Amino acid sequence: MAAIKSNSEEVKLLARLLRAEAEGEGNQGMLMVGNVGVNRVLGNCIDFKNIRTIQQMVYQSPGGFEATQKGYFYQAARDNEIALAKRVINGERLWPSTNSLWYFRPAGSCPPTWWDQRLVGKFKAHCFYSPKQSECPAVY
Repeated sequence: MAAIKSNSEEVKLLARLLRAEAEGEGNQGMLMVGNVGVNRVLGNCIDFKNIRTIQQMVYQSPGGFEATQKGYFYQAARDNEIALAKRVINGERLWPSTNSLWYFRPAGSCPPTWWDQRLVGKFKAHCFYSPKQSECPAVY
């Protein structure tokens, strides 16, 4: 059973986001971006209240993804990224993005907190931040 509801267009939208946000991080990095996106749809907490669909999550403003402002995001989804998007929609989770709602790529090392959320780990250049379970139980 899927972790969140989606249709074929939403799968392609998520696939485009994965590529635009983390293609340089490889498949694993793109899956982690997908985990964060799925968690934002599941969470209904903190900055992501009433985000119930992939489309709402991708285009959330403020608080959405920088990649949606770049032309690369608007290129057609490719088979590899579509397959990755399906995997995260179906519930595949990878640490450190397992319960994360945020990630970013700092110029230096990862700060211990970001937007009052705790650092849970780093993958390549991206730092991942998760809320406490009491703040957002739906992502746990």
